Amino acid sequence: MTTQPEARAQAQVQAQVQAQVQAHGGRENAVRGIAMMLLGILFFAINDTMGKWLIATYSLGQVLLLRSAAALIILSPFIVKVGVGAFIRAPRPGLQVLRAAFATFEVACFYWALSGMSLADTMTFYLAGPIYVTAVSPFLLGEHVGWRRWLAVTVGFVGVMIALGPSGSALSPHALVAIAGSLSFSIFMVCTRLVRGTSDVVLVATHNAATLLFGAVTTPFTWVAVSWFDAGLLALLGVVAMTAFFCINRSLSMAPASVVVPYQYTSIVWAVLFGYIFFGDVPSQHVVIGAGIIIAAGFYIFIREQRLAKPPAFNEPPPA
Repeated sequence: MTTQPEARAQAQVQAQVQAQVQAHGGRENAVRGIAMMLLGILFFAINDTMGKWLIATYSLGQVLLLRSAAALIILSPFIVKVGVGAFIRAPRPGLQVLRAAFATFEVACFYWALSGMSLADTMTFYLAGPIYVTAVSPFLLGEHVGWRRWLAVTVGFVGVMIALGPSGSALSPHALVAIAGSLSFSIFMVCTRLVRGTSDVVLVATHNAATLLFGAVTTPFTWVAVSWFDAGLLALLGVVAMTAFFCINRSLSMAPASVVVPYQYTSIVWAVLFGYIFFGDVPSQHVVIGAGIIIAAGFYIFIREQRLAKPPAFNEPPPA
């Protein structure tokens, strides 16, 4: 017969063992989450590289049309599974439409900028997305932004100016398009915050449906005959993008955002590496310095928001 002290001792041992198991499981989930985030960012970088390659031959609308069609085909089993009701019952339909519109404009700007800029240069401007989110959140989300984060926003803007070039030598139509796209990306992220609770399938499907519509409207005026090889690449573009989204979403479900989100900044590493390997691009000194400042400001904003228990500014996948 077990005495009361022995029972308490056994309960303490069991509690310790359970705590160790949970801690071990938490560490394993964190490692898996980081691995999925890194894999997702790699797939987005591959997607961007393929997009830059294809945009040199085909129009923006044509690339978006075929890419989105392939993505929706991949998504079709999931769309059937959630049913039409998930789309009808999606919260705040007006914001859903606005989100899709900004997502389409952002993607169009991203590929347009890629047609005249290197991967690293384009991604540098898009790294400022979290900074823009913080800047507009008092006006669009009604959030209070303290002086520390406003200082980080100012530093981030300085980084953008440095990336443009001390004398404005890097200021070009494509650079302005990239900045417009990154601003649109930030509003897209704000809209995503405002429609929390919407199914991931609905969010991704409406995003791709909007870009498909944009491509369908613009492509007839700029259609170029597609070879079988390039048709495969364009279809693969959609598959790679869907895989990247899946990895990012799985990452955020496996581990806390505070653990995995900062790894999204590895996108600039892949942009520099793939840009050099496939296109011979070498980022200029002012772009590297500007990117470093933008990343530092973004990290500070992220850490500050975590301390204030606010949702991270950069809680969406990178643009692509």
